[in-house]
Amino acid sequence: MMIKHNANNERIKRQYFIFLKEAKRQNEASVDAVAKAVSRFESCTKYRDFKAFHFEQAVGFKKHLAQQKNQQTGKPLSKATLNSTLRHIKTFFQWLAMQSGYKSRINYTDTEYFNLSEKEVRIATARRETPIPTMEQIKHVIESMPNKSDIERRNRGLIAFTLLTGARDSAIASMKLKHVDVIGNSVFQDAREVNTKFSKTFTTFFFPVGDDIQQIVVDWVHYLKEELLWGNDDPLFPKTNVITGEDRIFKASGFKREHWSTASPIRTIFRDAFESADLPYFNPHSFRKTLVTLGQKLCQTPEEFKSWSQNLGHEDVLTTLYSYGEVQQHRQGEIFQQLKSPRSSSATQSADDIAQAVIKLKFPNNYLW
Repeated sequence: MMIKHNANNERIKRQYFIFLKEAKRQNEASVDAVAKAVSRFESCTKYRDFKAFHFEQAVGFKKHLAQQKNQQTGKPLSKATLNSTLRHIKTFFQWLAMQSGYKSRINYTDTEYFNLSEKEVRIATARRETPIPTMEQIKHVIESMPNKSDIERRNRGLIAFTLLTGARDSAIASMKLKHVDVIGNSVFQDAREVNTKFSKTFTTFFFPVGDDIQQIVVDWVHYLKEELLWGNDDPLFPKTNVITGEDRIFKASGFKREHWSTASPIRTIFRDAFESADLPYFNPHSFRKTLVTLGQKLCQTPEEFKSWSQNLGHEDVLTTLYSYGEVQQHRQGEIFQQLKSPRSSSATQSADDIAQAVIKLKFPNNYLW
């Protein structure tokens, strides 16, 4: 009978996963990715005890991984997948090498054999342009959505709200009516009740994406409060109530006063809306990149862009620039065409001022300032 687990390995893995969650503050998805990588390694080594680790196992695992295929596409695993999997395993064994019972068994330097070549790492970590929806595409989707039934109103309000606030889908799924202030044009993302990234609490003011978009959200909030008589602690975007019809087929019938347990239904609503508008699917998170692109056009001072960044929940403006602020290729071409025209000295000075101010925001205590 083929062995499919090792009791000693299971015990130490459990300790490591607790370490990642409690000490390193990693979320469930991140821990699951590590668990999947470790499971791949164990399968390759026929579940040998981790105490028997030797650098030859790392070399063999790299070769094994390079021969595996993606289950969905049938193609070899991408360099990015190889790199992330090996990085997870390397970090795990480096942690193991410091644990009692493993220190004398695992040579710390042997973990370096999990590294890909420099060329492969460059390929795996290369930044590639990711398509994002334009403001015109998003507004076309919203305008195309039906708005007669309760569920249609909710779905339309959901997509409008995502554009208006840039909130993450996991946060939106957990928001309550009381978190939205339609008078103050803001949303209070309270980490005690809202599932925000890294459990950060912050206020988001409505982005300037158009009065029509804001009105859809305002109308939805008023509808819940004034027509359905929902209270402050009720969900902003409630779960669909499903009943069995007379023909014994399940059908939607209004709402439950419950939050969605995951963000999966939100992504389904997005997918259906974009497909109905004859546009490629863009997930909720892509709207954040659209908003960063808008901010790059509208913000004219470092303070304005810093505020825009904070509105997305970023403590560091460089997070916005590095993770979301890549210039799309078509826009890059437009900029270079514009640079061919003579520019005034005042414009050059303004650019220098902005660059200096961004650096000061990043390093406020630098003695050079």
